Order: sequence, then C-alpha cells, then structure tokens
Amino acid sequence: MRSLMLGALIWFGLQTSLYAQETDIQATIEKQLQAFQVDDFDAAFEFASPNLQRLFQNPKNFERMVTQGYPMVWRPGEVRYLELRQQDGAYWQRVMITDQSGRVHVLDYRMLEIETGWRINGVQILGSDDLSA
Repeated sequence: MRSLMLGALIWFGLQTSLYAQETDIQATIEKQLQAFQVDDFDAAFEFASPNLQRLFQNPKNFERMVTQGYPMVWRPGEVRYLELRQQDGAYWQRVMITDQSGRVHVLDYRMLEIETGWRINGVQILGSDDLSA
C-alpha cells in the first residue's frame, strides 16, 4: 500500500511539474506571436534562444527569416497548442496554426530553459507524414 501511495505521489508531482513547464512554454510562444502581430521584432527576438540570437545577429535579420520562411507564424489566424513532449533532453511544443487563408500548419517548437526563463530554440514545420493520429 505504501509503495502504491508513493508511486501516486511521484506521478502527481511529475504531472504537476510538466503542467507548470507547459504553461510557461506556451506563454513564451504566445508572447512571441503577439510581438509578431504588431511587427515588434525587437521584442520577438528576445524570445529566441541565445544560439538563435547569435545566428541571426539582430532583429532585422530575424524579421527577414520569419516573414519569408514562417508567414503562418508572423500572421497566424488561429493558434492551438497540442502536446508537449520531452525528447533527447529537449522539450518540444507542438503547435497547430491556421493561417489567414485557412490553411492548417503544424509546427514543433524546440524550447530551451535558461536562467531568465524559456526561450525558443528552433521551429520545424512538420509535413503530413510527421503527424500522428
């Protein structure tokens, strides 16, 4: 009975921790999407991981990449958060975005936790073969 109780407490603790991470991760993505909506690429750039900030060097380069490569993120119609998973030590948040013309896109956001909170460490546009029922 004790081991069952201990197991339940551990499971509950893990679920609570994952829920807290999921909430913080989704808030980070949401804040970046809100910055894109008003073309505030300086603010949006702050939600990118240090690695991405080094790669793009400045918000103007980041803006060019987003507007040309991820128009559904720059101007989403509807955003729906799907599952959060941990894979090879990284957290991945799957997001379904319906763009302004009604097309549905599924993206995987790779997240990185740093001292100041969660940052986006990359985004993959998934093909239909990447989706599971």
